[in-house]
Parts: sequence; C-alpha cells; structure tokens
Amino acid sequence: MLKGRPCKIVEMSTSKTGKHGHAKVHMVGLDIFTGKKCEDICPSTHNMDVPFVKREDYQLMDISDDGYLTLMSDGGDLREDLKLPDGDLGSQLKSEFDGGREILCTVLKACGEECVIAIKTNTALEKTN
Repeated sequence: MLKGRPCKIVEMSTSKTGKHGHAKVHMVGLDIFTGKKCEDICPSTHNMDVPFVKREDYQLMDISDDGYLTLMSDGGDLREDLKLPDGDLGSQLKSEFDGGREILCTVLKACGEECVIAIKTNTALEKTN
C-alpha cells in the first residue's frame, strides 16, 4: 500500500543511515487498478500494509445499455455490478463481444474496490461449439 492505494512495487531503494539514525526506503509502485505511478518514502524500521488481492475470471454474458457487465462465475453465479472499463480495454471488450466472441474477464478485488483489468478470448468454449 502506497499513499493508501493498493500498488505493485516496481522500484525500491534504501538510503544510508544519517546522523539521526534511520535508513529510509524509497518505493515506486503502480496502482493495480489505475496503473498510475505512486511514490513513498518511509523509515526502514516501519511496517507496511499489504493489501489482500483476489483475482477471478468471469465469462462475459452481456453488456447493458448503461455500461454494466453481466458476468458469470465458474459456479454459475451471475453478477451485474461492474461497469465496462474505461479506455482501450473497454472498447476492445465491447468490440470483441459485439463480434460474437466468448470473452473471459479477469476481475481484480482489493481494499473494497473491484474492476476488470484484463480480457481474453475463451478458446475452450469456441472449440466445443
């Protein structure tokens, strides 16, 4: 966790101890939901919070007119509470779904937030049809 956001640490450096005693750790991370860069500096003796991140794949069943996805889990449960992602990922997902492809959406969940972070074509279903 950097600045209260769940991040993947991509760079870390440690400064030498100064005359007041504590070494500092400089961390650079990427927000796992937005991809934005976050930086933080903290004493090397402090504890850091680590987010519990859950990743799950869902089959895309439908996209509503208001931009919500209908997703089905492996167990057959439906959920309709996630919006179509913004940017390139959202437009790629919409165009592939409109093209009749079977799509699997990878949903990341951490710190009370959830969003679709990746998509892939479900080749297992296409081979059986």
